[in-house]
Amino acid sequence: MSRIGKLPIAIPAGVDVTIDGSTVTVKGPKGTLSRTVHSNITVAKDGDTITVTRPNDNKLNRSLHGLTRSLIANMIQGCNEGYSKELEINGIGYRAQMQGKELVMNIGFSHPVTMTAPEGIEIEVLSPTSPAKLKVSGADKQKVGQFAANIREKRPPEPYKGKGIKYADEVIRRKEGKAGKGGK
Repeated sequence: MSRIGKLPIAIPAGVDVTIDGSTVTVKGPKGTLSRTVHSNITVAKDGDTITVTRPNDNKLNRSLHGLTRSLIANMIQGCNEGYSKELEINGIGYRAQMQGKELVMNIGFSHPVTMTAPEGIEIEVLSPTSPAKLKVSGADKQKVGQFAANIREKRPPEPYKGKGIKYADEVIRRKEGKAGKGGK
């Protein structure tokens, strides 16, 4: 039996979960998320808990069991508390600012880099200049992580000076530069 899949999911107060066939919809203070689960997996609501079961021990069903339970638990947590990722922009002259719903970053290119937040994602600039700090937040864990990765991809951190965009909790292993004067 799947150690993760067999655990019941507690539904916190203020969150409403509806199961319609194979579609699970979660409504909460941070938003509404919906997901269609695989037809082999059964999702049942019993009071304030949700259980995920599988019909047999086929390899596909075993792999889907824990995955489905984790996805539903993440939906419930996202609608209740939300998810967030913090990023830092390090470098001389690097800065970030919001212009409406667009994030505008000056990160060493000849032009500013502009990114528009997708639906359900909020961007907050905590500190505009180097080291600039950004906070990406939303209800959907996958969308928050993907948009944060897209921002980081625009200028990944380099190991010599540490310039670039990195996650706040990420540690960049620094390298030593060229050795001094050697031979002739």
